[in-house]
Amino acid sequence: MTMKKHPSADSSRAIQAELGRRGFLMSSALGATATLASLCSLSNAAAGTPGRRLPVIFIGHGSPMNALADNAFTRRLAAWGKELPRPSAILSVSAHWLSRGATGVGMQERPKTIHDFGGFPQALFDIDYPAPGHPALAREAIGAVKQTPVVGTQQWGLDHGTWTVLKHLYPKADIPVFQLSIDYDKPAAFHYAVGRDLAALRDKGVLVMGSGNVVHNLRATDRGTPDGPAASRPWAQGFDDAVKAALAGRDDRALVAYEKLEGAATAVATPDHYFPFLYALGAAGSGERAKTIYEGFQSGTLSMRCIQFG
Repeated sequence: MTMKKHPSADSSRAIQAELGRRGFLMSSALGATATLASLCSLSNAAAGTPGRRLPVIFIGHGSPMNALADNAFTRRLAAWGKELPRPSAILSVSAHWLSRGATGVGMQERPKTIHDFGGFPQALFDIDYPAPGHPALAREAIGAVKQTPVVGTQQWGLDHGTWTVLKHLYPKADIPVFQLSIDYDKPAAFHYAVGRDLAALRDKGVLVMGSGNVVHNLRATDRGTPDGPAASRPWAQGFDDAVKAALAGRDDRALVAYEKLEGAATAVATPDHYFPFLYALGAAGSGERAKTIYEGFQSGTLSMRCIQFG
């Protein structure tokens, strides 16, 4: 079984090309700001503003096989989807859309379902999640982010970090979804700051969703281990507990400086699955407490921690 873990060179090149074509100059903040403001003004009337602020969520998505599974985790997702207020759209920051030197946002009217893995049963590849996109709200995202130029692109779609969990949260696929890429060249503080910028979309009816795993090291999984605590892997349980404790006190600085937390070197061997958590954390208001929706491990060391703010 294989899953794509590293930034897509094709996706990064496509986003960079779009940056050039649309006049986004990475070295010119003035030029970027003017373009972003223009795009934002074009979409104000189209997006609409609901009366209440939407929550922010983070989902530990684990194996793609959860899309087919009936287990405690997927049943909780199904119940959670009924508890959440219905959003106008979902902005997903998934561990599986990584770019380098640029940040992209999906502008597709009909984003494709991406099966970005190999070695799994055919039934998984047969799944289609036909949610529509929302180009108008994607343009709002472009205007909201001040940390870096963001470019709309037709590249990518909905990868398994997005659709495998939305299949349980919103099985009818009737809520528009669009993704934002993770610039893998940037440090943790950058991703948290972009999350802060994305908070503005919550007032426009957008559910901001990070999808990854706060503990994720595929080289150190214990396949076949029953779901539950990471009893045989103290480093995994220790890091997950440290994240939980920091969340309880909303110690965002400690969570951004995650390398200093217990067990971090092994628990976050690569930060691709941790970064989506920082987008959700950043999008949460400083006074919003973290509500634990689900906690536990799959395959011994994959933290399935799910969190809601607001």
